[in-house]
Amino acid sequence: MAARRGSGDEPGGPLIVDTLGGRMHVRWDEGAAATPHGQLVFFAEFLAATGVFERWVAGCPLAYRSGNAPDKRDVLGTLMLGLLAGHRRYAHITALRGDTVAAQALGMNKVVSEDALRRALERIDEAASAAWLRPSLMHSVREALNRPWVLDIDASIKPLYGRQEGAEIGYNPAKPMRPSHVLHTFLVANLRLVLDVQVSSGKQHTSGHAKAALGRLLDELGDKAPALVRGDSGYGNEGILLTLEERDQPYLLRLRQTKNVQRLVAQQFSRQDWSRADNQGCQMVEASLQLHGWSKKRRVVIVRQRIRGGIARERRVDGKQLKLDLAGPSVHEGERLWEYAVFVTDLDYPLEAIGQLYRDRADAENAFDELKNQWGLGGFTTQDINRCQTVARSCALVYNWWSWYCRAANPGGRLEAITSRPLLLAAVGKAASHANQTTLYLTPLHGRADVMKRLIANIGAALQHVKAAAEQFKDLDRWGCLLRYVSDRIAPVIGPPKPPPAMLATG
Repeated sequence: MAARRGSGDEPGGPLIVDTLGGRMHVRWDEGAAATPHGQLVFFAEFLAATGVFERWVAGCPLAYRSGNAPDKRDVLGTLMLGLLAGHRRYAHITALRGDTVAAQALGMNKVVSEDALRRALERIDEAASAAWLRPSLMHSVREALNRPWVLDIDASIKPLYGRQEGAEIGYNPAKPMRPSHVLHTFLVANLRLVLDVQVSSGKQHTSGHAKAALGRLLDELGDKAPALVRGDSGYGNEGILLTLEERDQPYLLRLRQTKNVQRLVAQQFSRQDWSRADNQGCQMVEASLQLHGWSKKRRVVIVRQRIRGGIARERRVDGKQLKLDLAGPSVHEGERLWEYAVFVTDLDYPLEAIGQLYRDRADAENAFDELKNQWGLGGFTTQDINRCQTVARSCALVYNWWSWYCRAANPGGRLEAITSRPLLLAAVGKAASHANQTTLYLTPLHGRADVMKRLIANIGAALQHVKAAAEQFKDLDRWGCLLRYVSDRIAPVIGPPKPPPAMLATG
């Protein structure tokens, strides 16, 4: 609708706007300090009480010689604000420039520009970035790994649309022939926490390019090594298997459907000792297999499930037009259709446990999808791959912090960013300062304000526990104290773990 000045058209007068709901008088209040992320103050208290943000800033290798350069706290605070706001491009940082309330809550002087952020990250070389961020990621998770847990590994594709370093045409099922980067991610299953992210060129999508990172990570974990390493069909090869076996690391990896694997399945299908169908309708049988390139025979488990519903097969005619062929549950009377998967493992668990253990990987797939689509892991692209790597690890770190924040608020279940940000971050906040005291007036926009206040009270109780413990023990690791507090509420100690498959970390 058209907007016009009020009567007399006096300077500073209201704008009269005829809306669908009636006439409104609009005034600009450019002098007030306000933020659309009013509840950030509670997250800022979380960071201050645990000390992780200060530790992150202090360890940053960024250094300037110019006196006019921005403070590294402002640079890192701006990056974190962009990630929390769900941004995926540097240009989106401009939307935060006027948020002085958020800057004050994080102890920042100002929100830097997108160009200042790009230039700052460019000054951190690859070795210094890894030496800074990898220990920070490990510190954000390590104290929660006292119980048996599962390490999930996965490769995600990040499509690119410019001339970036490492933008090569590789495996890209969603956008064939589109240059990409590959994100090799190491995840703590069920807790959905990231231990490391490795950004590689588009042609380095195979697990061989993650083998060194996996071995290094397992060595750093030491006595907190996972009870199981789990991966999809890209990781069942000799290089990964030897990396795990050299460290006596149990594993469960899916095999590709190569000709030798298909030949094994054909040989085993006629056996009569298939296990009884589990609650998912799956039957299992074990065998031994030595594929081409393997140094020895290994235990494999074949899982099959009968297809009872209708089948739809999509194919292209003349390479262009899509055609859908529909079929019934069987091609001919008396025939059965099966889908199957083959796993290589050194676990001595019963067959019934093997199938369920791999099905539990579906929860990790949700985490990989959340990181790529709800956070900035698939964004913030620059021409050089080094800055992409730095931002990817920074994104994983902020994701871990936010995950613990949400778990402190709601120990009974996990909140994804698509629901937790509107609930625990978004609120109109207006700051008023008087007598050296700042008062923030919050106006919640979420329809479940009662739930929001209850969750914030839970966070306050967790932080109060950390503060009380820090008063008694001056050298206390406050972050480790918080992780132990939250972990005990996620999965209370009820005695020693039972035999398999009860081997997963806290849910």
